[in-house]
Amino acid sequence: MNQAQLMQQMRKMQQEMQKAQEELSNTIVTGVAAGETVRIEMTADYQVKGVKLSRDAVDPDDLETLEDLVLVAFNDAVKKAQDASAKRMGALTGGMRIPGL
Repeated sequence: MNQAQLMQQMRKMQQEMQKAQEELSNTIVTGVAAGETVRIEMTADYQVKGVKLSRDAVDPDDLETLEDLVLVAFNDAVKKAQDASAKRMGALTGGMRIPGL
């Protein structure tokens, strides 16, 4: 493989990676807690788009439980975003681990 072919492949991969990153920024995942009484919507590139709380989740005398539920829902959303990102980027890299992706 000559240098021109290698550069062409690199440009193509770069374009595919950019497209994949755009797709991830448009992919919404939802983290939930306590039977969906707390929901966090986040893009697969980790931008929180919304937080929804059921009235059942809100007890003014017990804010610690609500805080815990928000934390659980947030971590669930992050895990789903990581999974979506790994799946999409893994398809491009053939499973090769590339730092920052």
